[in-house]
Order: sequence, then structure tokens, then C-alpha cells
Amino acid sequence: MGPGLFSEIGKTAKDLLTRDYSYDQKFTVSTLSDSGVALSSTAVKKGGLSTGDVAAQYKYKNTIIDVKVDTESNILTTLTFLEIMPATKAIASFKLPNYNSGKIEMQYFHDHATVTTAVGLNQSPTVDVTATVGSPTFAFGAEGGYDTSAGALTKYNAGISLTNPDYKASIILSDKGDTITASYVHHLDALKRTSGVAEVCRKFSTNENTITVGGSYAVDPLTSVKYRLNNHGKLAALMQHELKLKSFLTLSGEFDTKALDKAPRFGLSLALKP
Repeated sequence: MGPGLFSEIGKTAKDLLTRDYSYDQKFTVSTLSDSGVALSSTAVKKGGLSTGDVAAQYKYKNTIIDVKVDTESNILTTLTFLEIMPATKAIASFKLPNYNSGKIEMQYFHDHATVTTAVGLNQSPTVDVTATVGSPTFAFGAEGGYDTSAGALTKYNAGISLTNPDYKASIILSDKGDTITASYVHHLDALKRTSGVAEVCRKFSTNENTITVGGSYAVDPLTSVKYRLNNHGKLAALMQHELKLKSFLTLSGEFDTKALDKAPRFGLSLALKP
């Protein structure tokens, strides 16, 4: 019931404008074994290149183990420890064969504040810290990163959010103060299946403004459509249909209204779960 993590500021608008949009061919199958291990396999075809991965998740008491192996022989392992202390979560991750990719993160949740600290597990680690204060309706947060090898800040961002059952608004200052993004989401029904969103982004170093509007609409209980259009003329839309519980077929498309001679992009995603 607290203010949430810093990463959640502006997340609703970002998800409405970008989540589930894909211009590749993607196929995912998930299943759950009798021993409680959740298995999933994903295959993606992008142009003439095909990639894929196999992932497994196992939950034991307050511990979650995730392992993912991709076609490039990378092995990503994530260990999540819930409630190792009251209101605290710990996440450890590492990727092989990159032995310097290890990272451990601590998250602390309070009724009026959340704090996270992430440290790289190498000789010259990067330290990332976020803090958010407020309530479920209003929150202010900041994020900073420090490179111990260079002795310099790698990032510093800040944001505020206002949340209501009918709408969400946020302002985020990122890229070391070079970019400011304001977004607003308005929900038109209690289940939040029909919503409108607007986002304005300004990059000070280039004096570039990007204005994006979009939304989602529930055609029926199993089918929804999403769309977005920005001031650069990029129009995108998708249709998602729930074939059965937690199994989705998604069709996406995007074309440039200012360059109709360019071929539009299309994508197909099929996710099947038991």
C-alpha cells in the first residue's frame, strides 16, 4: 500500500504505448510440471534470423529460482528471496559466460517509502540507488547510479506521480536532466480495459519534442485493441485475443503516415499456457 518503486512511475502510460507491440514472429509455450516447475519456450523470427530461449521457474517457500538459456548459449539465473527481513526483498542475478554480470539488489517497502540498492558483483561495481516517498495516490522518487571504477555518476533521474482510480499522471526528468516526459492515462471503465493516454517528451539538447497519443479499447471480454500515433507520423495498432485463460494471439502493425511509399511492419505473437 506504499508509494511503489521508482520504476513504477509512468509505467502505466509506457505499457499502454509500447507493451505487446511486436513486429516479429513470436511463439511462446508454457507449462507447469507436477513438481511445481514452470517451463516456457520462446521462438522469435526477425527477418531471416531466428532466436529462442528456454526458461524454468521454481518456487520453494519464500524463494523463487529463474533460469533461462538462449540460443547463444547464455545462461541467466535469478534468485529472488521474499521476506528475508520484514518488508524486504532480495534479488541476485548473474549471466554466464559473462562472469562480471552478477548483481544483487535489495528492496525495502514501507507504508510511505520504498528504497532499492543494486550493486554489481565485480571488482569495480556500479551502484544504483532509488528512493520513493509518498502514498499510493502521490509519490516522488529519485534514482542515481555511481561507477566506482570511474568515480562518476552514471545517471540521476527524478519523477513524480499522481494516481486516482480514474487516472494516472506522471512527470519524469531523465538522461541526467536532458529529457523530461509528462504522461497522462485516463481509464473509462472500472476494469481499466478501455483507456486513453497522452505523452509529451522533450529532449533539451536537440530541442526535439515527441507527442504521442493512444489508448486501448475492449471489443469484448476476450478481445482488445490498442493504438498509438505520434507527431512524427508513426501510426501503430494491435489486436489481442484471449484464446483461453492466459493464452493470447496478438497481431501488430505500424506504418509511417508521412512516408506511405515505405512498407508497413507487421508482427504476430502467439502465447500458449496450460
